[in-house]
Amino acid sequence: MRTVDLIHRKRDGEELAPQEIQFLIDGYTRNEIPDYQISAFLMAVFFSGMTDREVSVLTESMMNSGSVVDLSDIPGIKVDKHSTGGVGDKTSLIASPIAAAAGVVVPMISGRALGHTGGTLDKLESIPGFRTDLSIDEFRELLKVHGLAFIGQTPEVVPADNKLYALRDATATVESIPLIASSIMSKKLAVNLDALVLDVKVGSGALVKKQVEARRLAQMMVGIGRRLDKRVQALITDMSQPLGYAIGNALEVMEVSQTLQNAGPNDLTRISLELAARMIYLGKITKTLDEARELAQSKLLDGSGFQKFKEVIAAQGGNPQVLDRFDLLPNATGAQEITTARGGYVSAIDAELIGQASSMIGAGRNTKEDAIDPAVGVILEVKVGQKIDPGSILCRIYYTSEEHLEEAAELVEDAFKISQQPVEERDLILEVVS
Repeated sequence: MRTVDLIHRKRDGEELAPQEIQFLIDGYTRNEIPDYQISAFLMAVFFSGMTDREVSVLTESMMNSGSVVDLSDIPGIKVDKHSTGGVGDKTSLIASPIAAAAGVVVPMISGRALGHTGGTLDKLESIPGFRTDLSIDEFRELLKVHGLAFIGQTPEVVPADNKLYALRDATATVESIPLIASSIMSKKLAVNLDALVLDVKVGSGALVKKQVEARRLAQMMVGIGRRLDKRVQALITDMSQPLGYAIGNALEVMEVSQTLQNAGPNDLTRISLELAARMIYLGKITKTLDEARELAQSKLLDGSGFQKFKEVIAAQGGNPQVLDRFDLLPNATGAQEITTARGGYVSAIDAELIGQASSMIGAGRNTKEDAIDPAVGVILEVKVGQKIDPGSILCRIYYTSEEHLEEAAELVEDAFKISQQPVEERDLILEVVS
């Protein structure tokens, strides 16, 4: 079996056999197939796509490239939640504590920011002392005691994805639907979950820009889960404007605290509660989804979700007081207001431009090696549909260096569109795939 022949066949749109995909993943993981050949294979997949069978085999090959984390001795049904990434998307830090407070065991293997989308691990690490570099044994022990733990990808778990993810970024193949699906599902299923809730973002601030592509991705991931005997549900949700008001790591932790105390933005609260409810339902805590929604709401209102998050912060070495005292979080040294000369209605806020601006001043990274400034970001003052007057503040940019501030401010200004007519409210949850 020759790698070049498999690249040639995939380039021409042929379906590869399971053993051929296994050969490629095993060879690359063991450094027997060089980067330049796998780069060519990734580009062939980008243009030719993959069948559902190929994606399932690719996912299993990546999943089995390292250790599979056994959680069978931990009581309870294990349910994870994953988002495909967006701007201001901090739902994992809200939905998972609410679900855990309701009795679901939530093993969260999370990722970092890359490009204009935020990463759960970066948000958590803006909390002084918070550790995400847990060993598998520490992760398991935290789950036993608290029912919730956050961990990054370890060298033992899905090493093939770790290598492929970096290569996809370097070869402009990140947006490939089969490669996104296999990357997400291999990481999630490398922990022996019982169920998974997916939040597939679509719009300017998401990797997937069109709803038809988001539906295909959701269907592909739900199908992979089914073939591996897992219960999977996916929500397709709007990412045409940022979620909530805060974009940037410490700023988003502040908004998480407000939301868990039932004082957060309506859009963020609504989608977090729906995700938590589906985790509760798939975790078989309730018999119906409506009962799960009521339970999720009660865990928000009685403060138990907030207390669960504090408990886990302390257990992972962080200072839980940051959720009450925001001055204990990293804080920016400067702020710049972005105003509008026009009155009217906010008709659009381009989430990708806001994310790019936030990343430009240090809230994100362009390569995996880039350092992040946890203090910086953008706080919106308005949302789509809101009526504003001339001179109104659209948002504030929080920074610690002026190096890229002017360029970031220009991007932010371009992100806001003002019209003279009211705009129709866009649905937040566009579809459910299960």
